[in-house]
Amino acid sequence: MLLLLIVVAFLYFNINPSEVNFLPKCPLYLTTGIYCPGCGSQRATHHLLNFNFVGVLQQNILYIIGLLILGYHLIIISLNSIFKKNIYNYLYHPKTPIFLLIIIVIFWILRNIPYYPFNILAPN
Repeated sequence: MLLLLIVVAFLYFNINPSEVNFLPKCPLYLTTGIYCPGCGSQRATHHLLNFNFVGVLQQNILYIIGLLILGYHLIIISLNSIFKKNIYNYLYHPKTPIFLLIIIVIFWILRNIPYYPFNILAPN
């Protein structure tokens, strides 16, 4: 699994998904022209691996939020296991999935409005 992760990271580090045709495209965007909440994530991964944080934000701001949530989760799990603590992980709160779903749906709707300032949310 680690080897696969390294190969994929190497691929996205060296290849810009917007410049090649062999990487998968978003099926929702290809069929409807509507950006899904994940559109731009491949290009955002490429920019992140090349330390272009502005490029990441231009492709998908929700990508950064997802990475922050993942980082929070890993830090809490690590602190609890290493220091034998019992720090509460708010991701396990029953209302967290509903809150995250609301954020994702609002982002999905706003990024498809073709007028300023909402068109900033669409991937470049």
